[in-house]
Amino acid sequence: MNPNAQPDTAQVKRVVIVGGGTSGWMCAAAIARMAPAGLSVTLVESEEIGVIGVGEASIPTLIKFNDFLGLNENDVLRYCRGTFKLGIEFVDWLGAGERYFHPFGLFGRDTPEFAFHQLWLRLKAMSANGTAPPDAAGGIHDYNLCSAAAAQGRFSPPNGGSDTILSTMRHAYHFDASLYGQLLRGYAEQRNVSRVEGKVVDVMRDPELGMIRSVSLGDGRVLAGDLFIDCSGFRSLLIGDALGSDFVDWSHYLPCDRALALPTERTGLPTPFTRATADRAGWRWRIPLQQRNGNGYVFASDFIDWDEAHRQLLDGAEGASLAEPMPLRFRTGHRRAFWEKNCIAIGLAGGFIEPLESTSIHLAQVGIQRLINLWPGCGINAAEVTHYNRAMCADYERIRDFIVLHYHAAQRKDSEFWRYVSNMAIPDTLAGRLDMFRAHGRIIPDPEDLFSEHSWLAVMLGQGIHPRNYDTLVDRIPADTLIHHMRLLKNAVAKTASTLLIHQEYIDRHCAV
Repeated sequence: MNPNAQPDTAQVKRVVIVGGGTSGWMCAAAIARMAPAGLSVTLVESEEIGVIGVGEASIPTLIKFNDFLGLNENDVLRYCRGTFKLGIEFVDWLGAGERYFHPFGLFGRDTPEFAFHQLWLRLKAMSANGTAPPDAAGGIHDYNLCSAAAAQGRFSPPNGGSDTILSTMRHAYHFDASLYGQLLRGYAEQRNVSRVEGKVVDVMRDPELGMIRSVSLGDGRVLAGDLFIDCSGFRSLLIGDALGSDFVDWSHYLPCDRALALPTERTGLPTPFTRATADRAGWRWRIPLQQRNGNGYVFASDFIDWDEAHRQLLDGAEGASLAEPMPLRFRTGHRRAFWEKNCIAIGLAGGFIEPLESTSIHLAQVGIQRLINLWPGCGINAAEVTHYNRAMCADYERIRDFIVLHYHAAQRKDSEFWRYVSNMAIPDTLAGRLDMFRAHGRIIPDPEDLFSEHSWLAVMLGQGIHPRNYDTLVDRIPADTLIHHMRLLKNAVAKTASTLLIHQEYIDRHCAV
């Protein structure tokens, strides 16, 4: 017996996952991949309820999850009709006709002493005071291969050693999330995960200990387990309804609470990036798949009604509609406890941060990975539960700050919604980051940050936040040396980008349906 385990928990031999969809089948596949001998894993889902299934864009961390499962990238994209994503283009966030790019790849080359952008800021200052040619620095995106490739509609995965320009590439995917769930279902079922069709109508708990002992289905069947994983989506049947974990509501920071999703015919070649276009009370997405486009409007119901949002979505969508827009309601925030008793909430059941930076699948992934790292095979340990909850809350808070940045720093003031988000109070953690960047261009990353200093740099500069000064320690580099090496790097990025395959050509060669 494990002396550190809670005395009221038993060894985990039976796992019950409530809910399918992307999160449920990701969880089932990952547990099946690592399951010890004799572990029983059952997933219950209802076709009557269905799944949300509109998340058609990811971030680069999903590559690690697929690698963990042993899935081939090209096979996944072929099955899910996917394309590649080098970043997100933000349109009209600074005003009509303005745009900027958040690339996944790296800007220039950091050194052990300096962040690359400090060299660029110094060169910009030199041009301003006449000690360097006016165009010496160029734009920050001149030093980012993802940005250069995306602008030309080109793509390549990272390649070569760490000293090559191609090694700075980073990518993610656009794909049909429902097909991804089907792919993972097949993977999990091949590894002895049992699927049960049914609707959970009741949850039975131990009257003394409060542990979940079983769930009852609408047809009278009962599924007993030692560990229950809540993947029931926004309904949060186990962690919320049954166990009463409070919801931490961030609507005051992120007021968007509705969405409309619309598939349309594909028009033109697929871009290797997602587009997020600011609108009167939120923003619209456009996600290119191999055979269609995904479109949507994320908006705040306090500032626009369904009918007007519907009209704005249809007016802005590219291509003929393939279905009626699907309405979605949500709240931004998370459960105070992701792990309560013998239940862990994964995905939407645990929390949601609006999809501006495509983080929903990642948050499910990190919850699954942490569960595996703390697998309670010999019983549930209170210290490990506390650690899990603290870590998940911190993940959500860091991502929250990055999303709030987009809204708060936007230069639009042309509607009540945009005036609200530009004037609202923001988390102290975000305010501190902004103060440091405005002063000397410093971005101090947290080791656990999902978004690196390169991402923060792209969005802060893109949203019009510019430092007053740079870190003067970079003045130790001779001016002529700086100008020469920055010119070489800029030219290398431009030259390399021009040699890459057009995105569609890369798809045709490697992963076309």
